[in-house]
Amino acid sequence: MHISIGPEATHLPDEPEVRALIESAAPDEVARRHPQSPLAWARLAELAWTEGRELDSYAYARVGYHRGLDALRRAGWRGKGPVPASHEPNRGFLQALHCLGRAAAAIGETAEVDRISAFLDECDPSAREIFDA
Repeated sequence: MHISIGPEATHLPDEPEVRALIESAAPDEVARRHPQSPLAWARLAELAWTEGRELDSYAYARVGYHRGLDALRRAGWRGKGPVPASHEPNRGFLQALHCLGRAAAAIGETAEVDRISAFLDECDPSAREIFDA
């Protein structure tokens, strides 16, 4: 007998067209063609961060975070429970969340850093290791 403690893990649907486009197009083009994709916005947030554009990274990550919340809700998530990084399609949302926390720290948004950090750990504590690497 299996006893479930807490909510089941949420698994977002795959985005093969987004992943394919990432291989051949600039990040802004991917976001233009797939604005609903948290992965597209997370990639823009990463690019802005590497270019030293902290505010842009924050803005892109915030969009990716909200698009990810929308996708999670459509997938049955009810505001709590694991969102495992081991499920590749979840990584766009988790990356956007990670980027949002990092950019929030850079611009001095301390309360948001704490909230995002706790949320990322609630989703999947191993995600931080993946994106800090």
